[in-house]
Amino acid sequence: MNHTKDVLASIRSVRNSLTVSSQRIADFILEHPEQIANLSTSELASSCAVGEASLIRFCKKMGFSGYQEFKMLLAVSLVKNETPQPGLLSSEIDLTDGMDIVAEKLQLVLQHVLSETRALLDFDILREVANSIAYSASTTFFGVGSSGVTAEEAKNKLMRIGLNVDAIANNHFMYMKASLLGEKDVVVAISHSGESPETIKALRIAKEAGAFTVALTHNSQSTICRYADKVLLNGNRENWLQGDSIGTKVAQVFVLDLLYTELVRADLDTAKRNKLKTTQSIM
Repeated sequence: MNHTKDVLASIRSVRNSLTVSSQRIADFILEHPEQIANLSTSELASSCAVGEASLIRFCKKMGFSGYQEFKMLLAVSLVKNETPQPGLLSSEIDLTDGMDIVAEKLQLVLQHVLSETRALLDFDILREVANSIAYSASTTFFGVGSSGVTAEEAKNKLMRIGLNVDAIANNHFMYMKASLLGEKDVVVAISHSGESPETIKALRIAKEAGAFTVALTHNSQSTICRYADKVLLNGNRENWLQGDSIGTKVAQVFVLDLLYTELVRADLDTAKRNKLKTTQSIM
């Protein structure tokens, strides 16, 4: 784990991949982060209704040497992120809310999903991915459902600056394309949960074919990450009413826009020239 990152954001990212006992620990920490500094190993384990060994395993699973290092770095993380984080209830949209309140709460959710994405992203990895795309023979985005829509948007942006790019949302087409790729090609697989079976299979085939593989997901310990050479993480601060169409999409597009910006900066003159050509072609 990169210890300069937001500890709570990292826990939220992997929470759904944890065991039941580890999820209890994660939930307690996420709900009461300010209390952890004053709790001993036995006190926190008792509060979470787990054994001390389970707590130690949780800390190591998160990338810490033990409970003391976890507690220290959580405290550092909380100091770095002094802006109050809204609880789930305070930012949830209620069916009785007026439209002005809905707008305010939705704005709050989007602000925090972007903040969490910034906290989770490793910018060195993002630059490596951008560099790989810049020198690739082709870049293909895979995704199903709403992630497929995001893949199409990525294709649209990168095609406009002259890159050889494609986006595929049909699983059979993904498998066929993946099998034909090689070491000069890049695949970016988009799956918020990291557990989409179609996208996982497509990325696995691409990796076996020799392509450079990237996963864009919220969960750093999800199945799709096993087949990714590099992983880009996006945040998630939304409730049941919003589904995956608001915060998730904004977070994914935010990461892809950062990739796009890095690619433009790497060769500004070519990007400008190609953007002008593509824009004129459709006017």
